[in-house]
Amino acid sequence: MAFIHSNQIEWHHGEASIQKMLHVPYQDNPTSPFLSPHAALLLPHVSLLALGTLDDAGRPWTTLLGGAPGFIRSVGQSIVAIKTPVDPLYDPVINILLNGKDQGENVDQGKTTRIVSGLGIHLATRSRVKLAGKLVAGALDRISMQNCGEMAEAQLVIKVEQSLGNCPKYLNKKDIVPAVVPKPALALSKVPLPVEAINLLLRADMFFMSSCHGHLTMGTNHRGGSAGFCRVLKNDDNGTILVYPEFSGNRLYQTLGNLQTTPKAGIVVPDFDSGDVLHLTGTTEILVGKEAADLLPRSNVAVKVEIEDARFIQNGLTFRGTAGEPSPYNPPVRFLASEGRSSVDVQKVNDRTAYARLVKKELLTPTIGRFRFSISDPEVVGRFKPGQYVALAFEDELGAGYSHMRDDDPSSLNDDLVRSFTVSSSERGGTPADEVEITIRNVGKVTAFLFRQNVRAGLEVPMKGFSGTFAIHQDEGEIIPFVAGGIGITPLLAQLPDLDLRRIRLIWTMNITDIGLAIDTFERYPPLARSTLLYLSGAADGGQEGLQTTLRLEQHGAQVCKRRLAASDLLLIQGLPALSSTWYICAGPQLRQALRSWLSDRRVIYESFDY
Repeated sequence: MAFIHSNQIEWHHGEASIQKMLHVPYQDNPTSPFLSPHAALLLPHVSLLALGTLDDAGRPWTTLLGGAPGFIRSVGQSIVAIKTPVDPLYDPVINILLNGKDQGENVDQGKTTRIVSGLGIHLATRSRVKLAGKLVAGALDRISMQNCGEMAEAQLVIKVEQSLGNCPKYLNKKDIVPAVVPKPALALSKVPLPVEAINLLLRADMFFMSSCHGHLTMGTNHRGGSAGFCRVLKNDDNGTILVYPEFSGNRLYQTLGNLQTTPKAGIVVPDFDSGDVLHLTGTTEILVGKEAADLLPRSNVAVKVEIEDARFIQNGLTFRGTAGEPSPYNPPVRFLASEGRSSVDVQKVNDRTAYARLVKKELLTPTIGRFRFSISDPEVVGRFKPGQYVALAFEDELGAGYSHMRDDDPSSLNDDLVRSFTVSSSERGGTPADEVEITIRNVGKVTAFLFRQNVRAGLEVPMKGFSGTFAIHQDEGEIIPFVAGGIGITPLLAQLPDLDLRRIRLIWTMNITDIGLAIDTFERYPPLARSTLLYLSGAADGGQEGLQTTLRLEQHGAQVCKRRLAASDLLLIQGLPALSSTWYICAGPQLRQALRSWLSDRRVIYESFDY
């Protein structure tokens, strides 16, 4: 087996500049300088690939390829191969990369440096991975099919020089299926954009954008939100200008960093229903603070794109998509100031809105509390399922409005104040159908706000909805292992009334300062204690009070170990008869990484706090 030894990729000066401007604390660049194992494993499962490159004038263009998993895969160390139907006539990226070659004629890049970037994405699961590198070779074969016009099969080979997994924020789920495409028709190849293209933009809930850092490297990523999140500032004989808000994300600012050094972008906007597709390329301007808020109210960061060239192609996509669950993180549409419309920060059904009102607060430890909310209109958000999370919007309570700088809270400059919390209650556990409960740790701006609340004040916040699928499946006679790190017990709490607690093995690790959470859990669900191995760090420093607390836990029936969890502990548990080969984990990044290493020969299902 070959091993890759590479230096870490440093931030280029555009990325560093944007991060400094937005007061982002320094962090190492997480981008891998090769095709990471995670990326290689994910690629065969993606159904779409947004692919970008530069034309001879140095302008970025983007296309969207695929339709079914399996069209892209790793074929060697940091080498990926793509084989997929394409539009050979009007697709700008295919035209650039394959130079109009057909009938199987190979395009060998040799020693040239045609840079490319991609975003492999599976919208059904919100999985995505970024790639960047160089085209190695490619070929285009015409396809002759009855009742089908001009189609071709493209084969591309790319050497991957950078890869990075991305979070699923603002990704709206879609089920993608292949489609036999009739002859693509070029409806427009200039600006201003036709009405059909403008209508597509204003109903789109996502687009894909490629940017570049000079001619050195590229990046392709997704931008998404509620339908119409991208606004049209101008579209006439004097030009076309689009504006979209930059929502709070992973704070790497790789796209904005590219736009800082090279203010150019290539955008593709797909119509998943009709198969029409809009390709755009143009120059960009980053707006921050007052500039952003003046143009696009309630935005801290926005991007203007002045379109230089466009292609609107009817029936240009080789796939179709059916809308699924929208991202609960989507802010409402932020209209241009010139449009004279205000945003509504709540979900709506037939003009009805949904709010969550705080009705009960219990502090279990100095830093952990349980909060119950009543739902103003349950029909709007639907009923949650055990294992899901609820997304709540705190903009109205904590939004600071425009501030050029906020040294006391710099992250507020790019914080949409939408937070998700794992639901820790269930109807079978006694929670009314119009209420929801969360158990949280006080770790940040929003949670600190909740911990300060007096229930009598009647706090109400907009609800964004429920999502997530961390469901525990317990087959007949099977013992289910669940590993929780501290507050990671919460997804299990909501599912306890539906499980046979005699057939659960809970491995729970926590600091002794969180012991109140364990006591409360065992008092609410006594049988769970007898199925629990509790690993307490800091117990040796707890003194007499810690000793009494430990005895209290043991009286409930829990086995208590006054030390950290070790790999050898899991080996002992794996020897239990009837233990499932599937392990469930809800823990912070460090513990989760260790557990996955220790359980490398087991199927692991985990809930991530990185969303």
